[in-house]
Amino acid sequence: MVEPAAFGFNAETAASNRFQRDAGMTAATAAAAARAEFAALVATLRAAGIGVAVAPDTATPVKPDAVFPNNWVSFHADGTVVLYPMFNPSRRAERREAVIDCVKSQLGFVETRRIDLTEEERRGRFLEGTGSLVLDHANRIAYAVPSPRTDASLVREWARLMDYEPVLFDAATPDGTPVYHTNVVLWIGARVAGAGLEWVPQAQRAALQSRLATGRGIMPLSGTQLLAFAGNMLELVNARGEPHLAMSASASACLDEPQRAMLRDVGLTTLVGAIPVIETLGGGSVRCMLAEVPSRQPGARP
Repeated sequence: MVEPAAFGFNAETAASNRFQRDAGMTAATAAAAARAEFAALVATLRAAGIGVAVAPDTATPVKPDAVFPNNWVSFHADGTVVLYPMFNPSRRAERREAVIDCVKSQLGFVETRRIDLTEEERRGRFLEGTGSLVLDHANRIAYAVPSPRTDASLVREWARLMDYEPVLFDAATPDGTPVYHTNVVLWIGARVAGAGLEWVPQAQRAALQSRLATGRGIMPLSGTQLLAFAGNMLELVNARGEPHLAMSASASACLDEPQRAMLRDVGLTTLVGAIPVIETLGGGSVRCMLAEVPSRQPGARP
């Protein structure tokens, strides 16, 4: 996780992100609120036994979206680190070796291979990490919604390099705009997946649901729930091997009782963080703040 230094509304990214709203806050107020929300979420994760590496952002250059590191880097169980091409030029300065070094020093991650896709920015092809890609690690499937930030051909290239099967599907917000990131309409856990099927074309829903259901239950999410970031969750496992589902307070509040019962039935403990300023100005939620690191990597510290 990256502690924000200059968090704020980014008009450049808002052009393709329908979840962002300018609340009219001053830069100083927004940054201070985001840091407080960030610190509370880190404390919640650590209290549950989740290991967290925290890398501080740098004050310059100003990086209003640095709190969302999962868009530029991903860490994998075989030791691979992938760097990603970012659609908006204002976000490219977020890629810093110091962040990766924090993961290595604080969590013991051992890097064995690096895949650097950032040169694709010059070719106009973009793929924004585990925002663009929602990964089913158990079945080695990479789900992705094509959008200005998610190039379909680059999804296929990533899948080839990482030995995953690419599954592309369409999803759009109510005004017809392609969702900017796949991870606002889909999350995948070991025994249950949340899917915003309302925003998927009718002709694609059955096939998508069938693929997702391999070994797990499906929790359909309504459009209203997606707008509350119920599609933006991440399953994490603590040091004792206990599964948790991280989500925001707005996402948690919109779940109905059958959905909550489904999470209880599969043994998932919910971890809830209140991040209203980050969600409103940044257009991303808890999952976007987490660049997850494998917990059982060969050669890493226990």
